[in-house]
Amino acid sequence: MNLPILDLAIFLIYMVAIVGFGISFSFRKRTANDFTTGGGRLPSWAIGMSIFATFVSSISFLALPGNAYLSNWNGFVFSLSIPLAALIAVKNFVPLYRKLNSESAYFYLEQRFGLWARVYASICYLLTQLARMGTILYLLALPMNALFGWSIPMIIIVTGISVIIYSMMGGIEAVIWTDAIQGIVLIAGAIACLLVIFTEIPGGPNEVFRIAATNDKFSLGSFNLDFTTSTFWMILVYGLFINLQNFGIDQNYVQRYVSAKTEKEAIKSTWLGSLLYVPVSAIFFFIGTALFAYYQAQPDLLPSDISGVENADKVFPYFIVSQLPTGITGLLIASIFAAGMSSVSTSVNSSATVILSDHFKKYIHPNPSEKTSMRVLWGASLAMGIFSILVGLAFNGVTSALDAWWALASIFSGGILGLFLLGFIVKKCNSRNASIAVSVGVLVIIWMSLSSYILLGDLAPFQNPLHSNMTIVVGTLTIFILGFILGSKKGQSTIDPAF
Repeated sequence: MNLPILDLAIFLIYMVAIVGFGISFSFRKRTANDFTTGGGRLPSWAIGMSIFATFVSSISFLALPGNAYLSNWNGFVFSLSIPLAALIAVKNFVPLYRKLNSESAYFYLEQRFGLWARVYASICYLLTQLARMGTILYLLALPMNALFGWSIPMIIIVTGISVIIYSMMGGIEAVIWTDAIQGIVLIAGAIACLLVIFTEIPGGPNEVFRIAATNDKFSLGSFNLDFTTSTFWMILVYGLFINLQNFGIDQNYVQRYVSAKTEKEAIKSTWLGSLLYVPVSAIFFFIGTALFAYYQAQPDLLPSDISGVENADKVFPYFIVSQLPTGITGLLIASIFAAGMSSVSTSVNSSATVILSDHFKKYIHPNPSEKTSMRVLWGASLAMGIFSILVGLAFNGVTSALDAWWALASIFSGGILGLFLLGFIVKKCNSRNASIAVSVGVLVIIWMSLSSYILLGDLAPFQNPLHSNMTIVVGTLTIFILGFILGSKKGQSTIDPAF
């Protein structure tokens, strides 16, 4: 399928403009602190838009409509957990990191449990970001390949290099300001798409609601207290833990807390970014529901090779290139790339910050000059970007890149979140007890993650009985509860009582 010249021009102009805008920040004289925190002078609304853009990757942009098209709004329950997690964050996590005055999210763990905790968490973070960036780049390339025949490796390489250029040269300022623009483009594209569906479907918006209601498409899932399947409560609990991880110990978010001018501004940006995602994710789910009604009312418009259950994620991209007016199609394709680029650029910058703060300064040079620090940040950004491209290329041809990403994310993130909550809440847990709790918790996480993908035969009774999303929940609780028990028997707190 060929893309009209106007749509291709809009897309290419967007790509060139966003890269050029990011590069423009490199013409300012900046220190390492400017590169990692923007010198603490960034406005709260831009930081909030960056937090929002970090939430929405190309995975979300394509997967949420596909999920709603295929089933219902069960996945939207994840979004409903965000306000509660954000409330906990602004009451506890934002003040904590602003007080520590470190650009690293893992400095706190060293203060609490020692160097091993900081090294463990930062390495887990870097590995997770490589898997995340590679997955996003690969999944971004899939619909473009299916619709236009564009080469998957070419898309991964071009998109990756574009992000590397502006995030490496412009630092956190370029990332946050481009995120803000990309977030606006993303929202505008989604709203435009929904309006087109409403105007093009026979019978108008009422027909969308009628068909959706008839097929129970607005259901949030079963309300049974069952954690073996995707029920309302399972998704809510899972979402709460994932978002506590995001707000509590994810460098992508913590770095934005310290980039704000004041604690009050940091709190504003956290609320803006988190609460904005809730209605925008609802729009994406509604797009999927509206597409279901659209093609139910006009089944001849959907080719048979896309109408199958296994191709639900391709329905939205197909609608974009086949049904949208010329010009709007270019905007939507730009929106898809905006979602992916904003997430990858955030990970590149945050990973470079972790490499400088948590590794270079700890092992090689504790007090590097500004020139040396900038060279490390540039080199780390380039290296992480290149490795993410290689990971994306390695995913090419795998059965399910998304399943692989979920398994890796569960292993790494569960251990980090459990350690953070243990240090933050359990005051009497010392370093030794924490290391024991984390070791046991990580073993539980690995078992829960991998047993779902392995045929255990006679050992089937030892297979994880819970839904795979519960891995981070059980792993985190294992670390927290075991650390609490060990800490209650012996050991004194090493944390500053002010924390």
